[in-house]
Amino acid sequence: MVLSWTKGSRVFRRARKGKELLSNSCNDLQVEIAIPTHFRCPVTLDLMKDPVTLSTGITYDRDSIEKWFESGNNSCPVTKTELTSFDIVPNHSLRRMIQDWCVQHRSYGVERIPTPRIPVTRYEVTDTCSRILSAAQQGDESKCFELVRKIKGWGKESERNKKVIVSNGVSLVLAKVFDSFSRGLIEKNVVLLEEILEVLTWMRPLSEESRFVFLGSSNSLSCLVWFLNDQQKISTRQNASLLLKEMNVESLAKIEGIVESLVNMVKVNVEIGSASTKACLSTIFHLVYSSKSKKVILERFVELGLVSILLEILVDAEKGVCEKALGVLNCLCDSKNGVQIAKSNALTLPLVI
Repeated sequence: MVLSWTKGSRVFRRARKGKELLSNSCNDLQVEIAIPTHFRCPVTLDLMKDPVTLSTGITYDRDSIEKWFESGNNSCPVTKTELTSFDIVPNHSLRRMIQDWCVQHRSYGVERIPTPRIPVTRYEVTDTCSRILSAAQQGDESKCFELVRKIKGWGKESERNKKVIVSNGVSLVLAKVFDSFSRGLIEKNVVLLEEILEVLTWMRPLSEESRFVFLGSSNSLSCLVWFLNDQQKISTRQNASLLLKEMNVESLAKIEGIVESLVNMVKVNVEIGSASTKACLSTIFHLVYSSKSKKVILERFVELGLVSILLEILVDAEKGVCEKALGVLNCLCDSKNGVQIAKSNALTLPLVI
């Protein structure tokens, strides 16, 4: 079978060498390159970038065979044999042959496929989790930081690695460690806590046990609020706001300074970004709508000037932020004070209309 090759897409590539040999009146020359059959994945027919072999002896591109398994298939696509093992073995020899072939055809615009990183395994993830818990029990902050960085590095390499990490309970382990090191003086363990915070953010949605038992503890919530007020690192404040949105409302309402911190975050929404602004507005909405102490919290938000802040945000905010801001504003108008402030603000009527 003859397939065409181009940088980035499967269309014919214009050959520079051929163009040079033609006269100026000739059209661009298109060159067909025959990709060897055994270099192509049997599923997609594309040139394999990361060839792996099943127990049946058939080689596929890693991405396509993993998608095949994720779709619920438990057989070899070519032989139709039902598999007893889903282990896949990297075919390094074939990958090197494909790379050599790419180099030989680079004059036609074929790019050499990069050597793939070896994906993280379930065993590596669970073993690292065990070591993190052991280090945490010993109070070894530096060792925990080293291992959390390792997990963070795996996650950055590929989406596949993230799936393996998330599916093997890493969020629960990190939530436990966060709770453990958030007790006492936060500044002492701030580097580790920031690192855990960043990793947990891309693991959302977290498990109920992670959110309610460990991150939902008074120590962890107080620590998240402390980070919400961190003036040094905008990214840390954003991560804290995203996690606070998932916390239990009743537990959060008991944390000292939570109302003031949320209002302050909404004030600086331009600096922090819409994602954290929406997260903070969602948290505020739940506090004033469903918390047992919502009346007290509602009046406190009004006292801190949240009505005027929301009206200013509504002037030029994106749709998602506007929807949440209007929802919160509606709740604040349940307060007599809030209604009076809204009526007296010149922005209210034009914005609502």
